[in-house]
Formats: sequence, structure tokens, C-alpha cells
Amino acid sequence: MPTNPPRIAFFQRALIAALLLFALVSAVTAAGLFDGLDRQIGAALAMTADTSPRWAIQFMQGVSWIGGGLPRWGIVILLCALVWHWCGPRCAVALGGASLLANLASTLLKIAFGRPRPDLVPHLDHVTSASYPSGHATSAAVVYLLLAWLAPPRWRGAAWALAAAMIILNAFSRMMLGVHWASDIVGGTLLGLAFALAAAWWAGTRSGAPDALRES
Repeated sequence: MPTNPPRIAFFQRALIAALLLFALVSAVTAAGLFDGLDRQIGAALAMTADTSPRWAIQFMQGVSWIGGGLPRWGIVILLCALVWHWCGPRCAVALGGASLLANLASTLLKIAFGRPRPDLVPHLDHVTSASYPSGHATSAAVVYLLLAWLAPPRWRGAAWALAAAMIILNAFSRMMLGVHWASDIVGGTLLGLAFALAAAWWAGTRSGAPDALRES
């Protein structure tokens, strides 16, 4: 029995909306309807080794490094321990499981869509997979949005500020390094949001749900 039916119903409705939006963005992207806008945004944001400040390139490379690969999973493990302390093992399983499943979904969708990476400038980060959806954007959304939803009241403001910062920084870093289109970022963020909402719903369907999920 859900701890708070109205609150749980919010996550259910929001999850459906996020999935529908992701499906819509994916269909429009696959049809190539975003290509012109993607190129305009990419041309405006992409940096080059010859013309961009070295410190800006290194900063964005550092942001991308934190948001992907082993550093990302190290952060997830630490945050799982934190939310376990906040609200118990169910919350930790929700965060860890959602992160893993979102990453798997992003990888499989990259294979399915097979979208080439941007070709506007030489890439400033090493990439080997397809472009849509962005794995960095997916991970940032699922990890940090879910962290904010699971945070106790005293930490909620800081958690939401962290979520906003990490989602925005990851998004701009991938576009500025020339390795993602803007629509890749939008699709990845919506995908991560969907997994975060599903995990928040699952974590909130027991009496031990955290305060943030009990409130209406």
C-alpha cells in the first residue's frame, strides 16, 4: 500500500509524461527534423583546440570525466551509501538499480538508433559509441534527480542545487566538446528523468519511504 497515494500518483503520472516526451523526441530525432537546429546550436557552442581557451577546454573535459566511466560509478556507490544512511536499503537499491538500468537502456538505445556523432569540429573528448541518447545526460538526470527526491528536508535544497548544476554542466560539456548534438542531451535527460521517477515511485511504495516521498 503506498505511503501517500497522491504523492505516488504524481510520480506515476510524471513517469508516463516523461516516457511519452522521450518517445516523441526520439521519433523526431530519428526523422532528422532536429538536424538543422542541432547544427546551429552545435556551431554556437562547440570549442576547438586552436581558438578556445585552454582552461575552458580542460574544465569541460573534467566535467565530462566526472560524469562518465569509472568516476561516475564511484560517485554512484558513494551516493548509495549516503541514501542508505538517510532512508535505508530500499533507497540505496533504488538509486543503484536505476543508475545501472538507465545506463543499460542508454547503451542499447545508442545501438538501436546508430546516430553518428557531430562532425562540426574535431572532438575534444574520446568517444566510441553512437550519439543518441547521451549517456552522460542520462546518468546525470537519473542519479542527481533521484538523490534530490530521496534527500531529507535539511539537505533537500542543496541536493536540488547539485542536481541542477550537474545536469546543466554535463549537458554543456558534451556539446562544447563537440561530441553530442543538443537533441542527444534532451533525449538522454528525459530518459534519465523517467528512470529517476520510476525509482522514486518504487522507493515510495513502502511505509519506510523518505520524508520527501511522504509529503503531498
